[in-house]
Amino acid sequence: MKILPEISRTLSEYLLIPGLTTEDCTPDNVDLGAPLVRHRVGEEPAIRIATPMVSAIMQAVSSPTLAVALAQAGGLSFIHQNQLIEDQAADVLAVKRHKEDVRTGETRHRATVDGAMRLRVGAGINSRDFKDRIPALTEAGADVLCLDSSDGYSVHQARTLEFAREAYGDDVLVGAGNVVDGRAFRYLADAGAAFVKVGIGGGAICTTRAQKGIGRGQASALLDVVQARDAYAQETGAYVPLCCDGGLLDDSHMAMALAMGADFIMLGRYFARLDESPSRKLQIGDQWFKEYWGEGSRRAQNAARYGQRGRMVFEEGVDGYVPYAGSLSDNVGRTRAKLTSTMISCGSTNLRDFHRDALLVPVSAESFKQTGAEVQLRHPAIDSGQ
Repeated sequence: MKILPEISRTLSEYLLIPGLTTEDCTPDNVDLGAPLVRHRVGEEPAIRIATPMVSAIMQAVSSPTLAVALAQAGGLSFIHQNQLIEDQAADVLAVKRHKEDVRTGETRHRATVDGAMRLRVGAGINSRDFKDRIPALTEAGADVLCLDSSDGYSVHQARTLEFAREAYGDDVLVGAGNVVDGRAFRYLADAGAAFVKVGIGGGAICTTRAQKGIGRGQASALLDVVQARDAYAQETGAYVPLCCDGGLLDDSHMAMALAMGADFIMLGRYFARLDESPSRKLQIGDQWFKEYWGEGSRRAQNAARYGQRGRMVFEEGVDGYVPYAGSLSDNVGRTRAKLTSTMISCGSTNLRDFHRDALLVPVSAESFKQTGAEVQLRHPAIDSGQ
């Protein structure tokens, strides 16, 4: 037994110190673009996204409809793999059939497209039926794949990555994870992961920590893995992007994760709230909600992957609702504006500079209380004197 000499910290426990905002720091000059897959240091990656946001590999999130909308907004979706192989492949193909016309406009020019101007899309895989699922998804046109597991530090993921590499070489790109420390990152990077997802137990719908006692505060995990990522790049010349997955409760947490060194972020709850997610919209009282459930929940066990290993003994996720929030375009646009504003305040115009120059400070319990407004909003009747 060994105890790490640190406190496990979340993204909420830090604030950014403003940097010098120069004349170059304008919204038009800020580039939120990020590499999605591994590449040689100094070279362009095979896939780059203009908006550093991807959707989680979840039934309640990543439908073809959402995948189209997110790719048009500059991000990328991972079609969930908790379904039959042929059904997942059909979902991928449905997205790839969308082709952008050359148009002007802020949204269109940043769309995530391949060389044929078809929208890009990712897909989730597992370490059980990968020998059948990978060929089917590749044939359907998936641009990138990602292993879906709450704990990715496993020989099973390494074997899956080895299969993809030996069967397809560089033509099939597979991300891996999730991890919370540098050891696990190095293991998956050495195995050929296209990117590595960071985070265990920090998701809004996840109960892994409560059920198994496994995980790490998202900030602590990210800072550790970022250090390992940078050391790996210096040693091998290969840059393996990091995806922050979990612990992102609001837009400020996204900014914090990017400042700490994440290349892009994976979101479940954020996208589940939107029009384009596949879950049911319903009204409770005077408020609208959308259904949301975790892939480790009892609700998910009837799908394909759980049928392969029998009924779940315990759950690692829950089934619930999230407040309805409108369209993807509006929400992603607003989040982009906030991230852009944060980077301007920190004196950065691209994510690489943001990684290098961001200055963060831990937040005490007392100062954390002052991070939000506490003033009672005025009522119209008071303002009118009634």
